[in-house]
Amino acid sequence: MFDLIILGGGPAGFTAGIYGARGGLKTAVVTGTSVGGQISLTHNIENYSGILSIDGFSLANTMREQAESFGAETIYAQAIDLNLDGKVKKVVCDNGETYEARAIIIALGASPRKLGIAREEELIGQGVSYCATCDGGFFRNKVVAVVGGGDTALTDTIYLANICKKVYLIHRRDAFRGAKILENKVCAMDNVELKLKSRVTELVGEPIESIVIESANGNKESLEISGLFIAVGTVANSDLVKDKLSNENGYIVSDEYMRTSVEGVFVAGDVRVTPLRQVITACSDGAIAAESAIKYLFEQ
Repeated sequence: MFDLIILGGGPAGFTAGIYGARGGLKTAVVTGTSVGGQISLTHNIENYSGILSIDGFSLANTMREQAESFGAETIYAQAIDLNLDGKVKKVVCDNGETYEARAIIIALGASPRKLGIAREEELIGQGVSYCATCDGGFFRNKVVAVVGGGDTALTDTIYLANICKKVYLIHRRDAFRGAKILENKVCAMDNVELKLKSRVTELVGEPIESIVIESANGNKESLEISGLFIAVGTVANSDLVKDKLSNENGYIVSDEYMRTSVEGVFVAGDVRVTPLRQVITACSDGAIAAESAIKYLFEQ
């Protein structure tokens, strides 16, 4: 029996672990088989306040160590079922164990959104990737393409342009949605070619040899590439809870105290409805959720 169980081992989850354990709660973080969530796949983070630059895995691991230093327990298992009824919540994990807690924080994060075109899933690992820092090294000195127009797409383009022969950046709009500083870096790189107001319609070869893109006016163009890196947003990792908690398109609804539609259940980070999904906002959510859980348990 725990006072608080946190589902998810990313910035939101481990920050909640820090605040929960430091606040005197018997706390567990159920993190799956690895630590960090999306940030563990991030090559460089330079917008986390107080740290000039750090790789995502190192930041996530430090958060884990900090939570454990206050007494939080890390459980390397995947939650497969939840019972959120009543005062005592139950978390069933794939390690055969069922854990109980008087409060739960959902911090399951989000996953990369897919393009939804033919052969996309079958070519994962055969030229299609959703993580430039994970797979970029396989395409050193080759021609690749990035799809997307936000911070992730721009960051991926910068990273790949430093190791690849050429990078096409394909975006369906005529303007980027990411930070201006990233856009300026991309536009200053000689081996980056922008393909704006365009979308990918076809994947050719196995592994990928080329892609077909279609512009807004209907013109089609074939680009010879070896790798396609997709960065078009995220989908909430909420399958475990979206039928149990109020949600919008899978993202969990909460108030400013991170309280969900079920008493004793809180939410933090990218899995919730929020205007900004960044490491720093996930950490803020985690802190608020833990403090709200502490107050809830005290009142009980």
